[in-house]
Formats: sequence, C-alpha cells, structure tokens
Amino acid sequence: MRNFIITVDGKKYEVGVEEVGALAPATAASPAAAPAPKAAQPVPAAANGTKVLSPFPGLIKSLHFQSGASVKKDQPILVLEAMKMDNDITAPCDGVVTYQVQKGANVESDAVLAIIG
Repeated sequence: MRNFIITVDGKKYEVGVEEVGALAPATAASPAAAPAPKAAQPVPAAANGTKVLSPFPGLIKSLHFQSGASVKKDQPILVLEAMKMDNDITAPCDGVVTYQVQKGANVESDAVLAIIG
C-alpha cells in the first residue's frame, strides 16, 4: 500500500493505493477520498501474434470490436484517452484481435493492449 496526498478543487485528500498483485484490499485513509480508478484486468494472451502496446499511460475509453473480430492493418481498434484527448490505437497488421484490456481500465506505457494474430 502506498499513500498519496491528492488536491482536488483546492481540497487535500489522503489516499492509500494498493499495488497491482498485492493481496490486501485497498482502503482510503480519509473517508472523503474519491474511489480509486479501476485497474486493468488481465485477459488470457493469445499464443501467437503481434502485440499492440500502449504508447503512453491512459484510460481505455472504448474498444471498437469484440475479441475475435477480424481487423485490417491501420484500422482503429480502440480509443486511449490521455490528458483529456482521445487517441485512436490502430492495428499494426491484418488479423484477429484479442484484447488484453477492458473498457475503463487504466494502463501504463508499454502495456499490452491487444494481440493481433
């Protein structure tokens, strides 16, 4: 558990954030603290294929297809929001998309977003 102080609209909140993989549930140190954002949920990876990596940290705003759908090279497959801007993430090749993230998940740079196989 890591503790942070966050300022929102001039009010300071002390929050505790659980690290990914930790066993204890996350709790806020202050009852007035905002809930923590949803973390990325792991999805089984495809055995073979080209990984689509996140170019920067952000929020998965939408997935354009269902896992298992066929996509073409350079076709947008999801929207990654960063700094209040929507960024289309495109398929690097033709194939079948298998998402490794869910809508609403926060991701870090170089996180595997999808596999095109």
